[in-house]
Amino acid sequence: MKNFIFVSPNFPETYWRFCLALKNRGFNVLGIGDAPYNEIPEGCKFSLTEYYCCPNMDNYENEKRAVQYFIDKYGPIDFIESNNEFWLEKDAHLRSDFNIPNGIRFEEINKFKLKSEEKKYYEEAGCKVARYCLANSLNDVLKLGKECGYPLFAKPNNGVGAQGTYKIENENDVKKFFSEKPKGVEYIVEEYVNGCIVSFDGVSNSKGDVIFEASNVFTPSCADIVKLNLDDMYYCLPKVPDDLHKIGTKVIKAFNVQNRFFHCEYFRLLEDHPYLGKKGSIVALEANMRPAGGYTPDLIDFANSISVYDVYADSIAYDENREDLTKEKFYAITSSRRNAIKYTHSPDDIFEKYRNDICMYGNYPKAISDDMGDYYFFAKFKTLKEAQDFDEFVRQKI
Repeated sequence: MKNFIFVSPNFPETYWRFCLALKNRGFNVLGIGDAPYNEIPEGCKFSLTEYYCCPNMDNYENEKRAVQYFIDKYGPIDFIESNNEFWLEKDAHLRSDFNIPNGIRFEEINKFKLKSEEKKYYEEAGCKVARYCLANSLNDVLKLGKECGYPLFAKPNNGVGAQGTYKIENENDVKKFFSEKPKGVEYIVEEYVNGCIVSFDGVSNSKGDVIFEASNVFTPSCADIVKLNLDDMYYCLPKVPDDLHKIGTKVIKAFNVQNRFFHCEYFRLLEDHPYLGKKGSIVALEANMRPAGGYTPDLIDFANSISVYDVYADSIAYDENREDLTKEKFYAITSSRRNAIKYTHSPDDIFEKYRNDICMYGNYPKAISDDMGDYYFFAKFKTLKEAQDFDEFVRQKI
């Protein structure tokens, strides 16, 4: 029996389903998390052979002790994974320190974490990328502004979500950016791209082949949601567009993503661009070698009538997808609300009108509510128009 350590199986709350899918395929699943055992979901407890509570997981030595405990008790570890951006580097560090045979090692993590490094793999796959510079000096950014024009967009080179981002409108904003940006944090600055954000999500096998794919459309951007404290809406398509499938599979191959979930983001241009291409063209944004944030894996499930938790476990156990991909597909949409905003329709109104369409609902944890909203509804429909009508009803303001 192979040993699989799953880091933070209790957050996001639905991630214990990865553990259950692995257990059902014969793995001995061992959990490391910061929540007390009595606070983790019952499904999580059932899915794990043992759980090691590590209250201070920010201290890497504590995680090392947890892994060593499991090795001493259960023997060699075959996999360590969290499927969570926050732990991605530490997962890789643990694999290197304990010589775990599968997964990304610490010495190669930069290609999956640094936005500047990601660009070379997008370009290798033939995908256009926005022009950029690292914000090493004021002159570097001013030079980029002269080359590309304003606005520019600045974000941490190694970061997750939309925290700490800046939209730079002119040369005065460049100076302001350098006076405000956190010290010791490397920033990447890119030309601003007027596009709708779409994603290429899925799971790969050991050869870097895509064995399952999906696509989400995001409106508005995560950066605007955080900065403007907006409510949110995005949806999963019933079919990946052909051009996104073509470039997306090449990008995963270029990165050599092995037996992993991935969430790669792109712009679809809303207007012609002299350097990046015609309206509708696809331009690289960034790559994330883990599932999309929050409960998006569940949204993908509803759109595809499938369990992506099982697809991931199939990849780990069999190096192929053994799930039925022929089931009916839908437009699955999530509409979120903010507690501070007053809405026209009450939750009871929403449940009454859409009782047969809502798949999932609840409060987002505080840790991700800045990016995603406070309260969410997931629903699925046969047409995009029905999904958009649902979103309008949920988010209509007084």
